[in-house]
Amino acid sequence: MLKLYLERFRQNKLAVIGGLFIVLLAAVALFAPCLCPRDPLAQNLIERLQGPSLAHWLGTDDLGRDVFSRLLLGARISLSVGFVAVGIELVIGVTLGLCAGFFGGKLDTIVMRLVDVMLSIPSIFLILAVLAFLGPNIYNVMVIMGLTAWPGLTRLVRGECLSIREREYMQAARLSGLSTPRILFVYLLPNVISPILVSATLGVGGAILTESALSFLGLGVQPPSPSWGNILSIGRDYMHIAWWLSVFPTVAILVTVLAFNLLGEGLRDVLDPRT
Repeated sequence: MLKLYLERFRQNKLAVIGGLFIVLLAAVALFAPCLCPRDPLAQNLIERLQGPSLAHWLGTDDLGRDVFSRLLLGARISLSVGFVAVGIELVIGVTLGLCAGFFGGKLDTIVMRLVDVMLSIPSIFLILAVLAFLGPNIYNVMVIMGLTAWPGLTRLVRGECLSIREREYMQAARLSGLSTPRILFVYLLPNVISPILVSATLGVGGAILTESALSFLGLGVQPPSPSWGNILSIGRDYMHIAWWLSVFPTVAILVTVLAFNLLGEGLRDVLDPRT
């Protein structure tokens, strides 16, 4: 079965390209401190706002810091925020979705009403309000994004569980006297893992985009730590004389989010039993 999945995935060229780019980006983020040609935090006002050159491949910012090195280190921070936020989302969303779909009754009603309330509040406004109260830093961004992103996943997992829990093998598992946690995580969860993987892949791209927007507004990763969003925020003030400060972080965000979306769509096509 795995060989069949891999063969079908290989046939989707765009998904393969997206997956390879993500693997490359993850390796770059992991070894970013070693790959940076210059210190991403070192300031040199003599070289401020210099364009791309052999000395500074992507130019320098308003404090003379190397933009290429800051983009490499920013990749680590942006990917970390995306993966941690989605990890929190998975823990909450999958657990609540499994319980609501399997047990039903009052628990299902309570969970779904909570989901309805959360979905009725624009998530970006909720994140901005909480960050304004707690203060902007990378850890608050990770946690708050994860705590506000789970309702959609919960609804997805619950819907899958409702269609699976009445099947013969699930009834046989209940009649055999197996414990509820074993039924949930050994028999039910593996059968809903496909949409979870797709949702998680797409969610990482969305989380990176949200983190970049928050950092652009000054409510995400705080200077001097680089992220693609705050590099772009600096470029906003110098767009007329230093185009590279806006173009290169924009391209980094665009290509990364596009890669995660292509991979997610590819996984959806491969894992969908209807195809």
